[in-house]
Amino acid sequence: ARFPRGRGAMAAAGPGPGAGGAVKTLALVLEDEARRGGGGGGYCSGDTVSGQVLLELAGPLPLRGLRLEAAGRARVAWSESPGAVPGAGTWGVAVRSPGPGPRREAEVRYLDIRQSLLRDPPEGEENLILLDGRHEFPFSFQLPQEPLVTSFTGKYGSIQYYVKAVLERPAVPDQSVQTELQVISHIDVSSPALLTPVLRSQEKMVGCWFFTSGPVSLSAKIERKGYCNGEAIPIYAEIENCSSRLIVPKAAIFQTQTYLASGKTKTFRQMVANVRGNHIASGSTDTWNGKTLKIPPVSPSILDCCIIRVEYSLAVYIHIPGAKKLMIEMPLVIGTIPCIGFSSRNSSITSQFSMDMSWLALTMPEHPEAPPNYADVVSEEEFSRHVPAYPPPIDCEEQLCCPVFAYIQEFRFQPPPLYSEIDPHPTDVEEVQPVSFML
Repeated sequence: ARFPRGRGAMAAAGPGPGAGGAVKTLALVLEDEARRGGGGGGYCSGDTVSGQVLLELAGPLPLRGLRLEAAGRARVAWSESPGAVPGAGTWGVAVRSPGPGPRREAEVRYLDIRQSLLRDPPEGEENLILLDGRHEFPFSFQLPQEPLVTSFTGKYGSIQYYVKAVLERPAVPDQSVQTELQVISHIDVSSPALLTPVLRSQEKMVGCWFFTSGPVSLSAKIERKGYCNGEAIPIYAEIENCSSRLIVPKAAIFQTQTYLASGKTKTFRQMVANVRGNHIASGSTDTWNGKTLKIPPVSPSILDCCIIRVEYSLAVYIHIPGAKKLMIEMPLVIGTIPCIGFSSRNSSITSQFSMDMSWLALTMPEHPEAPPNYADVVSEEEFSRHVPAYPPPIDCEEQLCCPVFAYIQEFRFQPPPLYSEIDPHPTDVEEVQPVSFML
């Protein structure tokens, strides 16, 4: 048998111990990702993993067994910083203890499979003899149907999957070879929850105590919450500088890794991409009408592991000399399945308010105004002056990216009741008939 020349993942071990170094090569080959039919660059729950264990011998070799192991686990570990010991110093003053603090560890298993790749030895024999030459041992197993967590390596932990071949020989230590499995838990950014626009606004007074120079206000919006690697996020923002200082607006994508062990939490946060705007002088404003920030190759969001979480946020912030920065953060979910055709559909919607960001300051009234009486019905001309000619709103459950301003105006200026054939104030009858109005 010959070694296959496919592009699949392969791991190999050199000559092993034993008489004359009988094991020349022990290798593990996984089938090519394209051949398994899944695509997407990794294995998913329920996928079949196939491959071969390749063994090349320089002479006859007795074996006790050849087994295949597949394992996957999430693991976190870190040491706490040295703590203060009360009363350990002079006059009972607390001092920091020498050496590291307590170690925190946690582990969750997602995959544990074992297979024997050798047939049983002949009856009465303890070992199986393999002749010299090359031998191929195919294998195949299915990943669990339960959701698997995406592979990840972080600051204080990792989520890893691997396949391992172990060669068992009499009177000789086991020889093994392993290769890593890349597992992906797909996130579809077309889900309704991830198509929701995210809006934030904030204001900050610049100065010290009562020597204030004026406020700096910031309003920002992104079209949706979910994006994929390689996509560019259009950012809509309006910055108003009423202070006496020169300010600089910026935007950045942050990754936050959260680890949990022994009831404690460890967090690591890093910037993965950023963009810078123009300087804004005192008394000036600036508007971002879709300023783009491209998502670099990063791990997808991990939200379904109980000891490791990987979350993202888009921060729009203003650097103010001599004062703390003004920052607003909007949650992001980095998915794996892109939203088809969303950008073209949403671009026409965002164009309705890209030139004027004042709608961000509007709020929905607590109680919509009641419809007017017939005696107080406004004229068609007056009604048209208050309500802009927006197209009819579409179903909010199917599409949550409609202009919010249209909904606000619809509640603030409700139309009069529909026309009815029945006169609500008849003149020739004594009893007034009830009239139903459809609102």
